Amino acid sequence: MHTSATPAAVSTPSPAAVLELLKPVTWFPPMWAFACGAVSSGADIGTRPLVVLAGVLLAGPLLCATSQAVNDWYDRHVDAINEPHRPIPSGRVPGRWGLAIAIAWSVVSMLVAASLGPFVFAAAALGLVLAWAYSAPPLRLKRNGWWGNSAVALSYEGLPWVTGAAVMLGGAAPPAQVFVLAALYSAGAHGIMTLNDFKAIEGDVRTGVRSLPVRLGAARAARVACWAMVVPQVAVAGVLLYWARPGYAAAVLVVTLVQMVLMVRLLRDPRAFAPWYNATGVSLYVSGMLISAFALAGMSA
Repeated sequence: MHTSATPAAVSTPSPAAVLELLKPVTWFPPMWAFACGAVSSGADIGTRPLVVLAGVLLAGPLLCATSQAVNDWYDRHVDAINEPHRPIPSGRVPGRWGLAIAIAWSVVSMLVAASLGPFVFAAAALGLVLAWAYSAPPLRLKRNGWWGNSAVALSYEGLPWVTGAAVMLGGAAPPAQVFVLAALYSAGAHGIMTLNDFKAIEGDVRTGVRSLPVRLGAARAARVACWAMVVPQVAVAGVLLYWARPGYAAAVLVVTLVQMVLMVRLLRDPRAFAPWYNATGVSLYVSGMLISAFALAGMSA
């Protein structure tokens, strides 16, 4: 059984509570997207290991972690309903520590981004703006499932991808092909974000958050999520074929078709099977990202 301190029991958060607030489990998607971007640049990653490491840290433990702290601070009342064991509603991150951590991590993120060049700094700044706009008033984009999920998808997939490529190109803007793939995989990630919303339907209804499962109902939202994931991947295969990379296009189609098979089970009971699909179908989705990145790397060779 999980036990936690009451709000009055602590005046400062423990390192473990801070780490839990920053949610390391969520860092993988932007770090993976950054790695895909670095690969897609066609540059030899081994020639700039420290720069790549700094970029990976920026994508995950800094920018993504910042977004988690911001979200938990502004969602503390929702979490008290949906997940009262989280660090802020449980009192393990007391007072205004959650807000202070979010601000401090924002500053550190921008300092690291500035060291990686103006393009990376601009991309990181846009990511931070989206992170705060997603959770914080007055915009609070998460109240609308269409806008909120779009902001997260861009921050988790598109921006890290182009940033990874830019880092490997010495801070220069990547070629148009990189932006095309980053945009398509960002669009597909909208569906992944929708699946993540199924776990919070009750709290969202009570607090006025209009996620897609709340707006459309579970069954319809799941269908929308599936289409959102499938269509961009088919488009990726199409552009790879257009760029004369037929083998890679076929591989992307294969992983997409397997996802569609898994979606049959997901659609039977979206609320029950959304976590299962996140552990299976999403793994195939991100494998397609890497396949596409190698396709671009081959074009640059």
